[in-house]
Amino acid sequence: MAHNNKKTICLQPTLLALAISASCAGSAWAADQQATDANTVTPSQTQDKATKKDDGSLETIQVTARRTAENLQTVPVAVTSIGAEDLKQKGIENIVAVQQQSPNTTLQVSRGTNSTLTAYIRGIGQQDPLWGFEPGVGIYIDDVYLARPQGAAMDVYDVERIEVLRGPQGTLYGRNTIGGAVKYVTKPLSGDNEFAIRGTLGSYNQRDLKLSGQTALTDKLFVGAAGAVYTRDGFGTYLNTGEENYNKDIKSGRISVQYQAADNLRINFAADKTQDDSNSKGGHRLTPSLLTLETPPSNVYDSNTSMPADNSVETSGQSVTVAWDVNADWTIKAISARREGVTDTNIDFDATKLPSLDVPAFYEDEQTSHELQFLYNHDKLKFASGLYKFSGDACGAFGTVLVSGLGVTIENGGCVQTDSIAAYAQGSYQVTDQWSFTLGGRYTKDDKDANVYRYVYLGYKKPRDTANKIGTQSDFTGSESFNHFSPRVGFEYQANDKVMVYGSYTDGFKSGGFDMRGNQSVNPKAGDPYQPETVDTYELGMKSELFDRRLRLNTALFSSKYDDMQVTVQRAVNNTVASQVLNAASADIQGLEFEATGVATDNLQFNLILGYLNANFNQVQYFDAATQTTTDVSNLWSFANTPKLTATLGAKYTMALSSGELVWTANASHRSSTQIFEVPSMLDFGGYTLLNAGVTWYSNDGHWDVSLQGRNLGDKETRIAGYNFPLLAKEQTITAYYGDPRTVSLSLGYRF
Repeated sequence: MAHNNKKTICLQPTLLALAISASCAGSAWAADQQATDANTVTPSQTQDKATKKDDGSLETIQVTARRTAENLQTVPVAVTSIGAEDLKQKGIENIVAVQQQSPNTTLQVSRGTNSTLTAYIRGIGQQDPLWGFEPGVGIYIDDVYLARPQGAAMDVYDVERIEVLRGPQGTLYGRNTIGGAVKYVTKPLSGDNEFAIRGTLGSYNQRDLKLSGQTALTDKLFVGAAGAVYTRDGFGTYLNTGEENYNKDIKSGRISVQYQAADNLRINFAADKTQDDSNSKGGHRLTPSLLTLETPPSNVYDSNTSMPADNSVETSGQSVTVAWDVNADWTIKAISARREGVTDTNIDFDATKLPSLDVPAFYEDEQTSHELQFLYNHDKLKFASGLYKFSGDACGAFGTVLVSGLGVTIENGGCVQTDSIAAYAQGSYQVTDQWSFTLGGRYTKDDKDANVYRYVYLGYKKPRDTANKIGTQSDFTGSESFNHFSPRVGFEYQANDKVMVYGSYTDGFKSGGFDMRGNQSVNPKAGDPYQPETVDTYELGMKSELFDRRLRLNTALFSSKYDDMQVTVQRAVNNTVASQVLNAASADIQGLEFEATGVATDNLQFNLILGYLNANFNQVQYFDAATQTTTDVSNLWSFANTPKLTATLGAKYTMALSSGELVWTANASHRSSTQIFEVPSMLDFGGYTLLNAGVTWYSNDGHWDVSLQGRNLGDKETRIAGYNFPLLAKEQTITAYYGDPRTVSLSLGYRF
């Protein structure tokens, strides 16, 4: 693979290894290793309790998959939970790297962006990150749902854990969790005096700084704050302008307040804001330009552009949570939240010096949500129910600048307003010591109002600029209501204190809507709403802890029937693009998931993650705007962003030193070949395996740590997204976007 040799690699692995060695200079291997002493708490355990116990057995992991804190091994849901210290020890700095730790999961940065998230779980997700389209995987910060993917590719800081819930979660989490949910759980306030600072240096001039702290102002009022700055040079450059490509310039902050109004009444306030000023991201051409004759650059991170590299993504949110423990059995919780985001960016579709197929764009969204939860837990019955209300407004516009013949800009824009209400309930009843049964359901009603325009202007026009309109390709409004009931039925069988078997049927629902790119000039029905899609999933799973809790083995088999699948299709027709969202597909998905963690010795731990998917279209009724005909193309289509096989094999080894403790980690993560879109194209990419490794030193007092991390050590090229227009405006535009190259970083942290 070709590299950008213009960028400074500020740290090399050998120098980093020396830095780690220097921090441990004078240390000798302890004759009696501290980790084996049942009365000794090791430095790494003082910072994270989700590793292993002092007796060598695996530590209990808590999750909130059913809206209340529970032991991972008792929850009848396929869920992965990764704690803060585990994230650090594995060098996971961004939520997208979590895909390597969860089977049948895809979390990647979307095409042409730095912080928009493409999320798929078990073959279900959102291909198109345009405003107004609904995701198939729900993203949550604590209990607050993020309706749009912009800014959702979050960096990891001030986090307690990240959870990945696989399979439909519609009963408790609602619409658009048809594939699953990803939960970013922030660190709670405890009232203790805490302060932490972490600085990181790394490849491509990486310079990161994280600060966090909390304290008690009174015995009832706790406050906390955290902030982070991430900077890095680009992996490549815009060759014709010298601007950096794939660089990083992000600032983020969060504050939180907790007031203990009474012994049984808590009020929490949280606010966060992130500003991403990284340059716009340029694609790598896979073919020579038909207009400029430019050939693909040798470095996949290099590009050419006729646009400024300006880009700005700002996201922020505020929430208030009130929890009232009515008595020992009942808790009532109210959550109100508001979020908003603004994006201004430039995307050069053809990645050439010519001002052709330039796409300046902006997106604006805001949402408010209110949820009232009723939680009951007594003896044999556990129960969660609630009411939910959501209101969201998403607007945007983008221009497609064409220079073939007379220079014109086709601008597409509009807004969609969503109002949603829901009521849900789910309970689990313990019939005997071994058998329990779960029954739940959620009713959702969505009302959507949309306006969409697609105008043709003379000359080069940016959104918000004025220009002479010379044509109209679309101009429509629409209103539609969608409602659905999502049931869940399940059983749990506790064979003994080591093995639990569960089975479930779950229905998932993803809301319908309007195509914000609808082009009525080539598709007269473009203004019609598309309908919801549904998934019916049957799952059989087992959760077990064997050999004195030294082996955790969780498995799941599932089968899903996917109906009215929404597929976004864009095709070049003459000098314009025909876009449509089709309820055209039905499909079957079967799969297997396997997660194992084993303690080989008190110091050595292994984990294996395996996911297999067999996803096939049964029918795809595709309308061809060029020929105005509809045909079944199910034999030509395959699932996008859905490798058949995902697997990770990892190990962790702990060494006791006189100065503290060393924790070594390594893993190999494999993904089989992946199709970028439903139709095969040049963008499709073969399978690959990424190698990651790290070592973290903890001081005896638990205050200091030093971590050396290397990711993608084999420097594998990984294509993750792209644009595919084989012939549009007399240009062949097939541009690709790639995952990170090899990076190495060294971080130093202090906390008290």
